[in-house]
Amino acid sequence: MTATDATPTLPGRLGDPSLDLRTDPRAKPGLVAALAPFGLDGPAAEPPLTREAGRDAVAEAVGGLHDAFSALYANIPLDLPGDAPDDAVEVTETSVPSPDGHLIPVVLYRPAGVAGPLPCVVYIHGGGMVILDAETRVHDRWCRELALTGVVAARVGFRNAWTELGPHPFPAGLDDCATAVRWLDDQRGELGLTRIVLQGESGGANLVLATTLRAKRSGDLDAIDGVYASVPYVSGGYAWDRARKLRELPSMVENDGYFINCALMDLLVAQYDPHARHTEDPLAWPYFATADDLAGLPPHVITVNELDPLRDEGLAYYRKLLAAGVPVEGRVNLGIVHGAEMIFRQALPAEHRAAIADIRAFVDRLTVDHI
Repeated sequence: MTATDATPTLPGRLGDPSLDLRTDPRAKPGLVAALAPFGLDGPAAEPPLTREAGRDAVAEAVGGLHDAFSALYANIPLDLPGDAPDDAVEVTETSVPSPDGHLIPVVLYRPAGVAGPLPCVVYIHGGGMVILDAETRVHDRWCRELALTGVVAARVGFRNAWTELGPHPFPAGLDDCATAVRWLDDQRGELGLTRIVLQGESGGANLVLATTLRAKRSGDLDAIDGVYASVPYVSGGYAWDRARKLRELPSMVENDGYFINCALMDLLVAQYDPHARHTEDPLAWPYFATADDLAGLPPHVITVNELDPLRDEGLAYYRKLLAAGVPVEGRVNLGIVHGAEMIFRQALPAEHRAAIADIRAFVDRLTVDHI
Protein backbone atom coordinates (compact mmCIF):
# COMPACT_ATOMS: atom_id res chain seq x y z
CA MET A 1 0.00 0.00 0.00
CA THR A 2 1.37 3.40 -0.98
CA ALA A 3 1.11 6.54 1.08
CA THR A 4 -1.46 7.80 -1.42
CA ASP A 5 -3.53 4.63 -1.01
CA ALA A 6 -3.51 5.09 2.78
CA THR A 7 -4.79 8.68 2.62
CA PRO A 8 -8.47 8.79 3.66
CA THR A 9 -10.84 10.19 1.07
CA LEU A 10 -12.64 13.29 2.29
CA PRO A 11 -16.43 12.80 2.51
CA GLY A 12 -18.93 13.98 -0.06
CA ARG A 13 -18.06 16.83 -2.37
CA LEU A 14 -15.01 17.70 -0.26
CA GLY A 15 -13.36 14.61 -1.70
CA ASP A 16 -15.11 14.51 -5.08
CA PRO A 17 -16.88 17.69 -6.26
CA SER A 18 -18.74 15.69 -8.91
CA LEU A 19 -20.68 13.61 -6.38
CA ASP A 20 -24.44 13.84 -5.98
CA LEU A 21 -26.90 11.76 -4.01
CA ARG A 22 -26.95 9.08 -6.71
CA THR A 23 -23.21 8.53 -6.41
CA ASP A 24 -22.40 9.35 -2.77
CA PRO A 25 -22.05 5.93 -1.08
CA ARG A 26 -23.35 7.33 2.22
CA ALA A 27 -26.85 8.07 0.87
CA LYS A 28 -29.68 5.72 1.80
CA PRO A 29 -30.91 4.06 -1.43
CA GLY A 30 -34.57 4.24 -0.42
CA LEU A 31 -34.37 7.98 0.07
CA VAL A 32 -32.58 8.50 -3.25
CA ALA A 33 -35.30 6.47 -4.99
CA ALA A 34 -38.01 8.60 -3.32
CA LEU A 35 -36.32 11.81 -4.48
CA ALA A 36 -35.96 10.64 -8.09
CA PRO A 37 -39.60 11.20 -9.24
CA PHE A 38 -39.25 14.86 -8.22
CA GLY A 39 -35.90 15.30 -9.92
CA LEU A 40 -34.20 15.80 -6.55
CA ASP A 41 -31.79 12.87 -6.61
CA GLY A 42 -29.24 14.85 -8.64
CA PRO A 43 -27.67 18.22 -7.89
CA ALA A 44 -30.14 20.75 -6.50
CA ALA A 45 -31.05 23.35 -9.10
CA GLU A 46 -29.29 26.68 -8.82
CA PRO A 47 -31.67 29.62 -8.31
CA PRO A 48 -32.16 31.88 -11.35
CA LEU A 49 -30.41 34.86 -9.75
CA THR A 50 -28.45 36.05 -6.73
CA ARG A 51 -29.22 38.72 -4.14
CA GLU A 52 -27.33 41.25 -6.30
CA ALA A 53 -30.33 41.29 -8.65
CA GLY A 54 -32.15 43.55 -6.17
CA ARG A 55 -34.96 43.21 -3.66
CA ASP A 56 -37.85 42.99 -6.12
CA ALA A 57 -36.16 40.33 -8.21
CA VAL A 58 -35.18 38.37 -5.10
CA ALA A 59 -38.78 38.49 -3.84
CA GLU A 60 -40.04 37.17 -7.18
CA ALA A 61 -37.50 34.33 -7.15
CA VAL A 62 -38.35 33.47 -3.54
CA GLY A 63 -42.03 33.34 -4.50
CA GLY A 64 -41.08 30.76 -7.10
CA LEU A 65 -39.25 28.75 -4.45
CA HIS A 66 -42.32 28.92 -2.22
CA ASP A 67 -44.48 27.56 -5.05
CA ALA A 68 -42.00 24.79 -5.88
CA PHE A 69 -41.58 23.55 -2.32
CA SER A 70 -45.33 23.87 -1.66
CA ALA A 71 -45.97 21.66 -4.71
CA LEU A 72 -43.44 19.13 -3.43
CA TYR A 73 -45.14 19.02 -0.03
CA ALA A 74 -48.53 18.62 -1.72
CA ASN A 75 -47.40 15.59 -3.72
CA ILE A 76 -45.03 13.60 -1.50
CA PRO A 77 -46.54 10.20 -0.64
CA LEU A 78 -47.06 10.11 3.13
CA ASP A 79 -49.24 7.12 3.96
CA LEU A 80 -47.85 4.18 5.92
CA PRO A 81 -49.47 0.91 7.04
CA GLY A 82 -51.06 1.25 10.45
CA ASP A 83 -51.68 4.99 10.25
CA ALA A 84 -54.33 6.15 12.71
CA PRO A 85 -57.61 7.53 11.34
CA ASP A 86 -58.03 11.29 11.25
CA ASP A 87 -60.58 11.23 14.07
CA ALA A 88 -57.96 9.83 16.45
CA VAL A 89 -56.86 13.44 16.92
CA GLU A 90 -59.07 16.40 17.84
CA VAL A 91 -58.12 19.58 16.02
CA THR A 92 -59.05 23.06 17.27
CA GLU A 93 -58.27 26.27 15.44
CA THR A 94 -57.76 29.46 17.40
CA SER A 95 -55.85 32.71 17.03
CA VAL A 96 -53.72 34.86 19.27
CA PRO A 97 -53.80 38.68 19.08
CA SER A 98 -50.40 40.23 18.49
CA PRO A 99 -49.26 43.55 19.96
CA ASP A 100 -49.44 45.17 16.51
CA GLY A 101 -53.04 44.08 15.96
CA HIS A 102 -52.91 41.10 13.63
CA LEU A 103 -54.04 37.59 14.58
CA ILE A 104 -51.57 34.70 14.80
CA PRO A 105 -53.18 31.36 13.83
CA VAL A 106 -52.58 28.57 16.34
CA VAL A 107 -53.92 25.07 15.69
CA LEU A 108 -54.16 22.66 18.64
CA TYR A 109 -53.95 18.90 18.09
CA ARG A 110 -55.03 16.74 21.03
CA PRO A 111 -55.39 12.94 21.20
CA ALA A 112 -59.11 12.17 21.01
CA GLY A 113 -60.79 11.09 24.20
CA VAL A 114 -57.77 11.69 26.42
CA ALA A 115 -58.75 13.57 29.56
CA GLY A 116 -56.54 15.47 31.93
CA PRO A 117 -53.59 17.83 31.55
CA LEU A 118 -51.04 16.96 28.86
CA PRO A 119 -47.63 18.30 27.90
CA CYS A 120 -47.55 20.66 24.93
CA VAL A 121 -45.16 20.58 21.96
CA VAL A 122 -45.20 23.96 20.21
CA TYR A 123 -44.44 23.17 16.57
CA ILE A 124 -42.84 25.83 14.35
CA HIS A 125 -42.47 24.81 10.71
CA GLY A 126 -39.47 24.99 8.42
CA GLY A 127 -38.92 26.98 5.24
CA GLY A 128 -36.09 29.29 6.18
CA MET A 129 -38.50 31.63 8.01
CA VAL A 130 -39.49 32.73 4.50
CA ILE A 131 -41.41 30.08 2.51
CA LEU A 132 -43.97 27.27 3.03
CA ASP A 133 -47.18 27.63 5.01
CA ALA A 134 -48.02 26.21 8.41
CA GLU A 135 -51.02 24.30 7.03
CA THR A 136 -49.28 21.99 4.55
CA ARG A 137 -50.22 18.33 4.70
CA VAL A 138 -46.64 17.47 5.78
CA HIS A 139 -46.87 19.80 8.77
CA ASP A 140 -50.40 18.62 9.56
CA ARG A 141 -49.31 14.98 9.55
CA TRP A 142 -46.34 15.75 11.79
CA CYS A 143 -48.55 17.45 14.37
CA ARG A 144 -51.08 14.61 14.29
CA GLU A 145 -48.34 12.10 14.99
CA LEU A 146 -46.98 14.17 17.84
CA ALA A 147 -50.48 14.32 19.34
CA LEU A 148 -50.85 10.54 19.06
CA THR A 149 -47.92 10.14 21.46
CA GLY A 150 -50.03 11.81 24.15
CA VAL A 151 -49.21 15.49 23.86
CA VAL A 152 -51.01 18.60 22.69
CA ALA A 153 -49.26 19.80 19.53
CA ALA A 154 -49.67 23.55 18.97
CA ARG A 155 -48.88 24.62 15.39
CA VAL A 156 -48.00 28.31 15.09
CA GLY A 157 -48.80 30.15 11.84
CA PHE A 158 -46.14 32.85 12.09
CA ARG A 159 -45.66 35.46 9.35
CA ASN A 160 -43.20 34.39 6.67
CA ALA A 161 -40.71 36.95 5.40
CA TRP A 162 -42.20 36.37 1.92
CA THR A 163 -45.95 36.36 1.30
CA GLU A 164 -48.11 37.09 -1.73
CA LEU A 165 -49.31 40.23 0.08
CA GLY A 166 -45.82 41.56 0.71
CA PRO A 167 -42.75 41.04 2.89
CA HIS A 168 -42.55 40.54 6.64
CA PRO A 169 -38.80 40.51 7.29
CA PHE A 170 -37.09 39.79 10.59
CA PRO A 171 -38.25 40.10 13.33
CA ALA A 172 -41.92 39.70 12.31
CA GLY A 173 -41.98 35.89 12.40
CA LEU A 174 -40.00 35.78 15.62
CA ASP A 175 -42.40 38.31 17.18
CA ASP A 176 -45.30 36.00 16.31
CA CYS A 177 -43.62 32.92 17.78
CA ALA A 178 -42.75 34.74 21.00
CA THR A 179 -46.31 36.04 21.33
CA ALA A 180 -47.81 32.58 20.73
CA VAL A 181 -45.54 30.96 23.33
CA ARG A 182 -46.40 33.60 25.94
CA TRP A 183 -50.10 33.04 25.24
CA LEU A 184 -49.82 29.27 25.57
CA ASP A 185 -47.97 29.72 28.86
CA ASP A 186 -50.69 32.06 30.12
CA GLN A 187 -53.35 29.54 29.07
CA ARG A 188 -51.75 26.43 30.61
CA GLY A 189 -54.57 26.00 33.08
CA GLU A 190 -57.43 26.65 30.67
CA LEU A 191 -55.95 24.49 27.91
CA GLY A 192 -54.79 21.72 30.26
CA LEU A 193 -51.07 22.02 29.48
CA THR A 194 -48.19 20.91 31.70
CA ARG A 195 -44.70 21.18 30.17
CA ILE A 196 -44.21 23.40 27.14
CA VAL A 197 -41.53 22.26 24.68
CA LEU A 198 -40.63 24.17 21.52
CA GLN A 199 -39.92 22.03 18.46
CA GLY A 200 -39.16 22.86 14.86
CA GLU A 201 -37.06 21.86 11.87
CA SER A 202 -34.75 23.97 9.69
CA GLY A 203 -36.04 27.57 9.76
CA GLY A 204 -38.49 26.44 12.44
CA ALA A 205 -35.51 25.29 14.50
CA ASN A 206 -34.00 28.75 14.05
CA LEU A 207 -37.22 30.24 15.41
CA VAL A 208 -37.47 27.92 18.42
CA LEU A 209 -33.86 28.68 19.34
CA ALA A 210 -34.30 32.42 18.76
CA THR A 211 -37.61 32.45 20.68
CA THR A 212 -35.78 30.89 23.64
CA LEU A 213 -32.92 33.40 23.44
CA ARG A 214 -35.46 36.21 23.27
CA ALA A 215 -37.43 34.82 26.21
CA LYS A 216 -34.30 34.99 28.33
CA ARG A 217 -33.79 38.65 27.39
CA SER A 218 -37.41 39.55 28.13
CA GLY A 219 -37.68 37.62 31.39
CA ASP A 220 -40.12 35.04 29.97
CA LEU A 221 -37.85 32.01 30.10
CA ASP A 222 -40.06 30.21 32.61
CA ALA A 223 -42.61 29.78 29.79
CA ILE A 224 -40.31 27.27 28.06
CA ASP A 225 -39.49 23.91 29.65
CA GLY A 226 -37.41 22.46 26.81
CA VAL A 227 -36.29 22.96 23.22
CA TYR A 228 -35.97 20.35 20.47
CA ALA A 229 -34.29 21.76 17.34
CA SER A 230 -34.07 19.54 14.25
CA VAL A 231 -31.60 20.28 11.41
CA PRO A 232 -31.25 23.91 12.50
CA TYR A 233 -30.74 26.66 9.92
CA VAL A 234 -28.93 29.15 12.10
CA SER A 235 -25.80 30.69 10.54
CA GLY A 236 -27.06 32.75 7.59
CA GLY A 237 -23.58 32.23 6.16
CA TYR A 238 -24.47 30.57 2.88
CA ALA A 239 -22.71 33.27 0.82
CA TRP A 240 -19.49 33.08 2.83
CA ASP A 241 -16.42 32.45 0.69
CA ARG A 242 -15.21 28.89 0.35
CA ALA A 243 -12.29 29.41 2.74
CA ARG A 244 -14.57 30.52 5.58
CA LYS A 245 -17.00 27.69 4.92
CA LEU A 246 -14.18 25.15 5.07
CA ARG A 247 -12.79 26.72 8.22
CA GLU A 248 -16.05 27.02 10.17
CA LEU A 249 -18.81 24.89 8.60
CA PRO A 250 -17.36 22.50 5.99
CA SER A 251 -20.66 20.65 5.48
CA MET A 252 -21.71 23.67 3.39
CA VAL A 253 -19.16 22.46 0.82
CA GLU A 254 -19.30 18.74 1.54
CA ASN A 255 -23.07 18.46 1.00
CA ASP A 256 -23.85 21.51 -1.13
CA GLY A 257 -26.48 20.57 -3.69
CA TYR A 258 -27.78 17.53 -1.81
CA PHE A 259 -31.53 18.32 -1.88
CA ILE A 260 -30.79 22.00 -1.07
CA ASN A 261 -27.88 24.28 -1.86
CA CYS A 262 -26.20 27.35 -0.42
CA ALA A 263 -27.17 29.61 -3.33
CA LEU A 264 -30.87 28.91 -2.71
CA MET A 265 -30.49 29.46 1.02
CA ASP A 266 -28.76 32.79 0.50
CA LEU A 267 -31.82 34.07 -1.38
CA LEU A 268 -33.91 33.20 1.68
CA VAL A 269 -31.43 35.08 3.87
CA ALA A 270 -31.71 38.12 1.59
CA GLN A 271 -35.50 38.04 1.97
CA TYR A 272 -35.38 37.54 5.74
CA ASP A 273 -32.91 40.36 6.37
CA PRO A 274 -33.09 42.49 3.21
CA HIS A 275 -30.78 45.24 4.44
CA ALA A 276 -28.21 42.83 5.96
CA ARG A 277 -28.48 44.61 9.30
CA HIS A 278 -28.69 41.45 11.40
CA THR A 279 -26.00 39.19 9.95
CA GLU A 280 -24.53 38.45 13.39
CA ASP A 281 -27.59 39.11 15.54
CA PRO A 282 -28.26 35.89 17.50
CA LEU A 283 -32.01 36.53 17.42
CA ALA A 284 -31.83 36.35 13.61
CA TRP A 285 -28.98 33.81 13.41
CA PRO A 286 -28.53 31.89 16.70
CA TYR A 287 -25.14 30.58 15.50
CA PHE A 288 -23.76 33.89 16.79
CA ALA A 289 -25.10 33.48 20.34
CA THR A 290 -22.50 34.02 23.04
CA ALA A 291 -21.95 31.98 26.17
CA ASP A 292 -23.74 34.73 28.12
CA ASP A 293 -26.73 34.51 25.73
CA LEU A 294 -26.94 30.75 26.30
CA ALA A 295 -26.24 30.44 30.01
CA GLY A 296 -29.25 29.34 32.02
CA LEU A 297 -31.36 28.12 29.10
CA PRO A 298 -33.64 25.09 29.57
CA PRO A 299 -32.66 21.61 28.30
CA HIS A 300 -32.15 21.25 24.55
CA VAL A 301 -31.91 18.50 21.96
CA ILE A 302 -30.14 19.29 18.66
CA THR A 303 -30.43 16.84 15.75
CA VAL A 304 -28.55 16.99 12.46
CA ASN A 305 -28.44 14.90 9.28
CA GLU A 306 -25.22 13.55 7.79
CA LEU A 307 -25.86 14.65 4.19
CA ASP A 308 -27.14 18.15 5.00
CA PRO A 309 -25.25 21.35 4.10
CA LEU A 310 -26.53 22.66 7.46
CA ARG A 311 -25.15 19.77 9.50
CA ASP A 312 -22.13 21.56 10.94
CA GLU A 313 -23.97 24.68 12.08
CA GLY A 314 -26.26 22.45 14.14
CA LEU A 315 -23.23 20.72 15.62
CA ALA A 316 -21.63 24.10 16.35
CA TYR A 317 -24.74 25.26 18.22
CA TYR A 318 -24.81 22.01 20.20
CA ARG A 319 -21.20 22.58 21.25
CA LYS A 320 -21.92 26.18 22.25
CA LEU A 321 -24.78 25.01 24.47
CA LEU A 322 -22.54 22.37 26.00
CA ALA A 323 -19.78 24.90 26.72
CA ALA A 324 -22.32 27.28 28.29
CA GLY A 325 -23.47 24.59 30.73
CA VAL A 326 -26.91 24.05 29.17
CA PRO A 327 -28.25 20.48 29.49
CA VAL A 328 -28.11 19.35 25.85
CA GLU A 329 -28.31 16.12 23.89
CA GLY A 330 -27.24 15.61 20.27
CA ARG A 331 -28.28 13.25 17.48
CA VAL A 332 -26.82 12.56 14.03
CA ASN A 333 -29.00 10.77 11.46
CA LEU A 334 -26.77 8.94 9.01
CA GLY A 335 -27.30 8.74 5.26
CA ILE A 336 -30.11 11.29 4.91
CA VAL A 337 -30.56 14.85 3.67
CA HIS A 338 -31.95 18.00 5.23
CA GLY A 339 -35.25 17.39 7.03
CA ALA A 340 -35.76 14.03 5.34
CA GLU A 341 -36.93 12.20 8.47
CA MET A 342 -39.92 14.54 8.58
CA ILE A 343 -40.55 15.34 4.91
CA PHE A 344 -40.04 11.91 3.33
CA ARG A 345 -42.06 9.91 5.83
CA GLN A 346 -42.94 7.05 3.49
CA ALA A 347 -39.37 6.57 2.29
CA LEU A 348 -37.89 6.70 5.81
CA PRO A 349 -40.48 5.20 8.16
CA ALA A 350 -37.96 4.06 10.77
CA GLU A 351 -36.25 7.44 10.94
CA HIS A 352 -39.60 9.22 10.96
CA ARG A 353 -41.04 7.19 13.80
CA ALA A 354 -37.79 7.42 15.76
CA ALA A 355 -37.88 11.23 15.50
CA ILE A 356 -41.46 11.40 16.80
CA ALA A 357 -40.67 8.97 19.63
CA ASP A 358 -37.54 10.89 20.59
CA ILE A 359 -39.43 14.16 20.92
CA ARG A 360 -41.93 12.49 23.23
CA ALA A 361 -39.15 10.84 25.25
CA PHE A 362 -37.46 14.24 25.68
CA VAL A 363 -40.73 15.73 26.95
CA ASP A 364 -40.99 12.92 29.48
CA ARG A 365 -37.45 13.51 30.77
CA LEU A 366 -38.12 17.13 31.66
CA THR A 367 -38.83 18.21 35.22
CA VAL A 368 -42.45 19.29 35.61
CA ASP A 369 -42.54 22.71 37.20
CA HIS A 370 -46.00 23.88 36.12
CA ILE A 371 -48.40 21.09 37.08
